[in-house]
Amino acid sequence: MRLSASALAAALTATLMVGPASAAPAAASAPASAEEGPGQCKIAEDPQWDGWTDHAQLGAELREIEKTSRGRVTVDVAGRTAQGRELWTARAGTGKRVLMVTSAIHGNERTGTEALLGILKQLGSSDDAKTKKILSEVTLVAMPMVNPDGGELNRRINVHSWDQTLEKFPQLAGAPRAWYHSLEGDGIKQPGYDLNRDFNPDLNYVPKASDLPGTQAGAGFFLSPESRAIRDTYVQMRAEKGSVDAMIDLHHMGPCLRVTGGEQDGKLITVSLDYPPLGVNDGAKYKAEWPKLDQDKSRRYATTVANGIAEAYGDQSRLAATGRYLHPDEREYAGQSRSAFALNGTGTVLFEVRGQQDDLGQTQRGMFVETVRTGVESLLTGLATGTADTVDGDSFFDLPDYGWETTGD
Repeated sequence: MRLSASALAAALTATLMVGPASAAPAAASAPASAEEGPGQCKIAEDPQWDGWTDHAQLGAELREIEKTSRGRVTVDVAGRTAQGRELWTARAGTGKRVLMVTSAIHGNERTGTEALLGILKQLGSSDDAKTKKILSEVTLVAMPMVNPDGGELNRRINVHSWDQTLEKFPQLAGAPRAWYHSLEGDGIKQPGYDLNRDFNPDLNYVPKASDLPGTQAGAGFFLSPESRAIRDTYVQMRAEKGSVDAMIDLHHMGPCLRVTGGEQDGKLITVSLDYPPLGVNDGAKYKAEWPKLDQDKSRRYATTVANGIAEAYGDQSRLAATGRYLHPDEREYAGQSRSAFALNGTGTVLFEVRGQQDDLGQTQRGMFVETVRTGVESLLTGLATGTADTVDGDSFFDLPDYGWETTGD
C-alpha cells in the first residue's frame, strides 16, 4: 500500500526533526487562473523564453554556487558538445548512496535546470538538520543542462551532423544514419540527434555499422558527445561508490493534458512520473542478460517523489497535480538513459512537466520549477532516511493518469 502523506511526514520528522519541503513562493500558490477552467488551456503564440537560464548564465551560476558553498559543491566539465559548449556536473554530498539527475536532454525542456540550481544553492549553504542528513548519506550528481546546443536554438534535438559522426566513428562509413538522427528539428534546418535515444545498457558499447540504423525499441549507439558524457559520469560514480542507486531524468510534456481520477480529476496535470519502459512483463526479455533490473525499485522511487509532492502542497494544490506518465505494457525504449541505467541496476524516474518553453514561455514557470524541485528533494530525503526503500512499489499504480487509459479502480 502507498505510504500515506501523514506516515511519510512522521518518518521524516522522526529522522530529521524538520518539516517537509520548503513552501512554494506566493506566485506559485496563487488561485487557479482561467486557463485551468474546463476546456481551456492557453498556449502562447510567441512566448518569451529569454527569462530561462541559458548556457553562459548556467556556468556563471554554478561557479558562484561552488565558490560560496565552502567546498560542499564541486563543479566539473564532463565533456563538450559538437559546438564546444561545456557539459557541467555539479556534485554535493559525500554519502554512499548516489542520486544522479539530468536535465534538458531535450533542449527546449529546461524547468529542471532552474530546479537543480535551487537545490544546489540549498545544499551548498544551509546548515539545518535535513540538509546535513542528506549531505552525509547521499551524493548528488547534477547535470543541469546536457543539451546546450539544442537549448540555444530552443529545440528538442542537439546539433550534430552525420559527417561529424563519421569523423568520430569512421567504421560507420556506408552505414545508414541512426534512426534517431534527423536533418532538421523544430523547423530549424540543422541536423542533430534525439539524445534520449542514444543510450545502450552495455556501457562499453562501441558503434558498429551492422547495428545501424536500429529501431525505436532497441538500444542506442552512444554517437553523441552529450550521451557519452552522461554515460561516463555514471560509470565514474559507479566505480567510485560501487553503484548508482537512483537516477532522475527531467523532461517536459504536452501543455493541455488533464488528470483522470483522484483528487484533481479534470484539472491540468503538472507533473507525470514514470519507471523504465522496457516492454511486457516488466522487461522480462532483458532479465537473463541484465539481472540487476529492478522495476519495483524504480516504482518505489517514483512513489516517493509523488508522496513528497503531495505532502508538501496538499492534494488540492496545482503544484500537486501529479500522475503516471503514458506507459502501456508494450511500450519499449531501451535506448533511453533511464532504461539503459535501469538495466544496470539503478532505480530510475522520469519527470514530465506540463508544457514547454515554446508552449507557455514563462507562464507558471515558478510553479513548475517549485514542483520539480520538491520532487527531487523528496527522493534525496527518501534515500537519506531510507523511506524510499520501504514504500510499496505497486502503489505507483494508484496514482491517476491523464486520460490515456481506463484503470477501472
